[in-house]
Amino acid sequence: MRHLIEPFDFTVAEIDKILDLADEIVKDKEKYQEACKHKTLATLFFEPSTRTRLSFEAAMLELGGNVLGFSSAQSSSAAKGESVADTIRTVCCYADIIAMRHPKEGSALVAKNYATVPIINAGDGGHNHPTQTLTDLLTIRREKGRLNNLTVGFCGDLKFGRTVHSLIKALSRYENIDFVMISPEELQLPGYIREDFFKKNNITFRQYERMEDVIGELDIIYMTRVQRERFFNEADYIRLKDSYILNAEKLKMAKPDLSILHPLPRVNEISTDVDSDPRACYFRQALNGKHVRMALIMTLLGINI
Repeated sequence: MRHLIEPFDFTVAEIDKILDLADEIVKDKEKYQEACKHKTLATLFFEPSTRTRLSFEAAMLELGGNVLGFSSAQSSSAAKGESVADTIRTVCCYADIIAMRHPKEGSALVAKNYATVPIINAGDGGHNHPTQTLTDLLTIRREKGRLNNLTVGFCGDLKFGRTVHSLIKALSRYENIDFVMISPEELQLPGYIREDFFKKNNITFRQYERMEDVIGELDIIYMTRVQRERFFNEADYIRLKDSYILNAEKLKMAKPDLSILHPLPRVNEISTDVDSDPRACYFRQALNGKHVRMALIMTLLGINI
């Protein structure tokens, strides 16, 4: 029995196989419309979600399966004090596979230790968001035709962004990735990524505070929200916030084939005047999330067609 808790749970070859299956599903949806008939997915979301939860549910329904679950901790027995371990042991009686999001780091690993069905980590605190990572990899491959020889910029909240941390780990396994970090000092990558991951694996990266200083070099820019609540000083937030808003004017400095990704939800970090630009990939990225989750569910359930 396999689980997906963090990006390194699958080899590069296994990830590529999942991405290939996602592409096959897009090409021939009818072939897979009963792939998970009589199978049930449980979505256990202890914190809010739109895209991740709905894309999991849409994925299972389009595979011909069933869905049950809850969308907030308040609507589950967690509100009564039930532990994650007991919730998982109970839900395993009703479902064939579980997708779980939880605000506490390490909760997905706890779930895995008590599960009798495959567990998919749909986000655990600031640690990992591996299915978003699969979504991002599929999007990059579809937009660029490759997952190597790329200059990738991560912009905004790099300290607390679990999608950023997961994608960095995943991309590091492909050849010739030039990592570019764009953030205020207050929101730079956490130490465990810089020291325990980049340094220990001899991976280099560049750090910038201004998007304008490097946007012209990027093949991909991965935008995230700069969060006011992360700053101790309101003046620092006001000074820096506009530096991390991507708009049509800044895009004039970018490559004509730049790909703009964002895990969403967007607040104001990408101006709406960018939406009509063919380089804007973030809504195509959301659709890719459904397809890659369909492929992942089939893989973890051992379903081959």
